[in-house]
Amino acid sequence: MRKSKFVESYFDAWNQRDSKGIADHLAAGGVYRDVPENKQISPGALIANLDNFFIAFRHRYELIGEIQKSENAIAFQYRMFLYKNNKKSEKPISYHGAEFMTLKGDEAMAITDYYDIPIKQQLNKYAKSGLTKNQLLTHKQQLDQIMQSREEYLESGLTLPKLAEAVGCSVNILSQVINSGFGTNFFDYVNRYRIEHARKLLESSGSQSNAILTIAFNVGFNSNSAFYSAFKRHVGMTPAQYRRRHLNTHH
Repeated sequence: MRKSKFVESYFDAWNQRDSKGIADHLAAGGVYRDVPENKQISPGALIANLDNFFIAFRHRYELIGEIQKSENAIAFQYRMFLYKNNKKSEKPISYHGAEFMTLKGDEAMAITDYYDIPIKQQLNKYAKSGLTKNQLLTHKQQLDQIMQSREEYLESGLTLPKLAEAVGCSVNILSQVINSGFGTNFFDYVNRYRIEHARKLLESSGSQSNAILTIAFNVGFNSNSAFYSAFKRHVGMTPAQYRRRHLNTHH
C-alpha cells in the first residue's frame, strides 16, 4: 500500500469512529504511543480505549500540510475538532497534533502521537483531580529548582516518570503541573531548558569550534534534526543563524 493511501485509510477510520479499523493499521506486535498521557498501548487495548473515547466524544480529524515520508516511516500533522458528549450544537474544541509512524510492509510497528490539549480544557480536568493552587505552585517551584540546579534536562533519556521521581511526586501530578502551571507539555518544557543552554554554548567564544551537532548532543537532544526543529520553534532561527548573528553583533 502506498504511504499516502495508508494515511488516508487511517484518517478515514478515525472519522468513521472505527476503533478496529484504526487498530488494524498496527502490526500484531505493534504499539500506539500516546506521548502526553505517557502510555504505550497494544492494538487490542487501543480498540477498548477508542471505544470509550468515541462514546464520550464526537470529532473530526483533518490533515495539515504535507505528509513527510521516508523509506520506513511517515510523519504528518493534524487538527482535531472535538465535541464533548456528542452534542452537535456544541462549539468544538480544536487542537493540533503530530504523528510519527514506523512501518513494516503495509503495517505500522509503532504509531507515536504528540498533541497539545487546550490549556483551558486541561485546567478544567485538573480542577477535578484535587490538585489545589497552592500545591500547583509548590510543585512548580520544586520542578524549576531541580531543572536549574541539577540540570536534569541534559540527560537525553529523560522521561516524565524519571522527572517525577526527581521532583518526588506522581507522574500524573507532574503532568498536571507542566500542563496547567507552565502552559505546555513535557517535551516542550524540557526543550525550553535545552535550547536556553544551547544558546549559551553558541554564544560562548570558547565553543565556536564546536560543531552544532556536538552542542545538540551536549544539551540532551538525540538527533540534529530534532535540535534544529526545536531551536527554530523556540528562537525563530536556526542554530547556525543564531551563532552567526551573535558573532556579527559582538565583532
